[in-house]
Amino acid sequence: MLYLQLFWSFIQIGLFSIGGGYAAMPLIQSQVVTLHGWLSMEQFTDLITIAEMTPGPIAVNSATFVGIHIAGIPGALIATFGCVLPSIIIVLTLAYFYYKYQNLTIVQGILGGLRPAVVALIASAGISILITAIWNGKGITSHLADVNVVAVVLFALAFFVLRKWKPNPILVMLGCGVVGMVVYLFLPEGTLPLT
Repeated sequence: MLYLQLFWSFIQIGLFSIGGGYAAMPLIQSQVVTLHGWLSMEQFTDLITIAEMTPGPIAVNSATFVGIHIAGIPGALIATFGCVLPSIIIVLTLAYFYYKYQNLTIVQGILGGLRPAVVALIASAGISILITAIWNGKGITSHLADVNVVAVVLFALAFFVLRKWKPNPILVMLGCGVVGMVVYLFLPEGTLPLT
């Protein structure tokens, strides 16, 4: 039954994640955190971080990670297959029709109409992760004590460095990881006192 749930959850993610891995993040969150409770929001944030850092598509990496976490190697294989199966079928079908009808205006209109939806899905996922990181997974509150100052400072510094000098984002991620590791070694709770 668990294998069937994994397959069905990730076939839905693979079927409805138009726009790639970043657009799939809210769908993955809905399935693995909200609907089934396989991961906590903190674990989901770690999952996205690992999925972005490892080679390959984010949705496939997430499927593999969740599958292993829930049901071992067979779970990873089933979740990954469920995630990629809709893409294989859809891409083969669309490729056939696209090459046959690519010059039609309606085809160009449909592709143009999908772009805003993809941007909205990516923004939604980014905001969810930002809220989890800054407020320690508690949701937005007005209490300054709930704010993770380390996360806010690292986010602001990374944003500034990326906008000002445009370095390789991987180097910025590694730098933030090193700084975060050093800070969290000295501050085990991960927050700086605000008073």
